[in-house]
Formats: sequence, structure tokens, C-alpha cells
Amino acid sequence: MTDATPIMMDDGGAETATANAIKASGAIVHVEPQDFEAILSKSEAPLVVRAEGGFLSRKYSYLTSYKGLIFYTKTPIPVRLPIKAELIAARKIWTPQ
Repeated sequence: MTDATPIMMDDGGAETATANAIKASGAIVHVEPQDFEAILSKSEAPLVVRAEGGFLSRKYSYLTSYKGLIFYTKTPIPVRLPIKAELIAARKIWTPQ
């Protein structure tokens, strides 16, 4: 067992952490909901990750991959999914900003 040492970050450290998160996860492309639906329609049976959240109003976040890229969208109304889509429900989706 190892002892965990807290890491203190200045503003540059936060930028480095974000850059490392992007490197670890690959490129994430933020698109509008209608563009996300168009991307889903290009696959016969797309894999989609969905998270629901929001405090005063419901928000839906979605991720899918297409041709090696990861696409993300967030919308106040559910996205129309293809009939053959495989849906994975997640508690939360986090993307680096």
C-alpha cells in the first residue's frame, strides 16, 4: 500500500491536468444535437453513452464514436436514437474543457 500525497496545482498545473486528460481520452468533438443525430444515422448500430442530469431542469449528455473520433453533445431534450442503437446509461459524462 502506498501513501497518497496531495498535489497542489497553480493555474499552470490545472492546464497541464486538462491537457493530460485530453491525451488520455483522445479527441472529443463537441457538436450540436442535430449534428449528433446525423452522425448516429451513419452507423447501423451505434454505441451511445447517455447521462441525465440537471438541478432545476433536465439535461441530457451523449457520447458516441465514429471513424475513430468521439462525439459529444448536451441538450435539454432527448436525442432521437436509431432503433438498433446500443445505449449505455451513465451517471455522469465528464469532458475536459
